[in-house]
Amino acid sequence: MPTASRIIGAIFFAALSWYVSELFKPQMPPGTNFGRFSEYNAAIGLICGWVFMGLRYGNNTSSAVGAGLSAMFATLFWVMLLNSITQMIKLSIRKRYDDPVEAIVGVFEMALKFGKMLLTTEIIATMLITGIVAGLVAGWGSRRWG
Repeated sequence: MPTASRIIGAIFFAALSWYVSELFKPQMPPGTNFGRFSEYNAAIGLICGWVFMGLRYGNNTSSAVGAGLSAMFATLFWVMLLNSITQMIKLSIRKRYDDPVEAIVGVFEMALKFGKMLLTTEIIATMLITGIVAGLVAGWGSRRWG
């Protein structure tokens, strides 16, 4: 059921995912073909914002901040996992893995590699501040429009 917190969360986390994707692109090697990387990540952010903000908003400031941060971490987890799986599938089509176990391990190795690339002050600050603001705005919207 659509609620104010779900709609606000979906919009905030779609925008956050798209923006962080754009900040992430310079961290990758030159010449990387991104395709619709930012748009797919925004779709993941939209879904996570809808699901996690809709379920976890609260009536006070601390629960709203907690909901925003948990939705931000959930979005980060799903974006990294799905992009790592996509990368693993591309590499497995090119016969880079000898067996399925090596491919599964490759997913987690890529997730760690991508996680290290996300460790910039700009990206971390953007994610934390936007997660907190999204939680506060979603909590406010929930109280205002019920």
